[in-house]
Amino acid sequence: MTTAPSLTPYLAIGGLDGVRGLVQRFYQLMDELPEAYTVRRLHPESLAGAEESLVQFLSGWFGGPPLYVLSHGHPRLRMRHAPYRIGPVERDEWMLCMRQALDERVHDPALRASLERAFADMADHLVNTDGRRCEGAAA
Repeated sequence: MTTAPSLTPYLAIGGLDGVRGLVQRFYQLMDELPEAYTVRRLHPESLAGAEESLVQFLSGWFGGPPLYVLSHGHPRLRMRHAPYRIGPVERDEWMLCMRQALDERVHDPALRASLERAFADMADHLVNTDGRRCEGAAA
C-alpha cells in the first residue's frame, strides 16, 4: 500500500499563480490600508520589485521551485532586512496585511492557520528595534 505524497503549501494554494495572487493582494492591502502606513513607508514608491522578490521567496518557502535562491542566493532574511528599522509596529502592520491576504486567498482553514503561524514567526524574527516608531523615509 502506498500513500499519496503530501500536498505542499505551494501546490495547495495553486502553485506559482496562487503564490503570485497572495503576494499581489498582500501588497494591494499594504497600499490601501491606512493601518499599514508605517510599514508601507519602508518600501519604495513602486512595489514591483518587492512583489517579485516575495513571490520568488514564497515559491521555495512553500515547497515549490526555489526561485529566490536561484536568482539571489540564500535569502538571509535578517541580513537583507537589517538596513530597515523594523519594530513591533511594522511587524504588526505587515502581519495585518498578510493575515487579510491569507484570509482572502487561502481557503483551507488548517493551511491558512499554519501559514499565519509561520509568517508570524518570520515577522517576529525580523524585528530589530526596541519598538519605537520608525521615522525614516521610504527605502
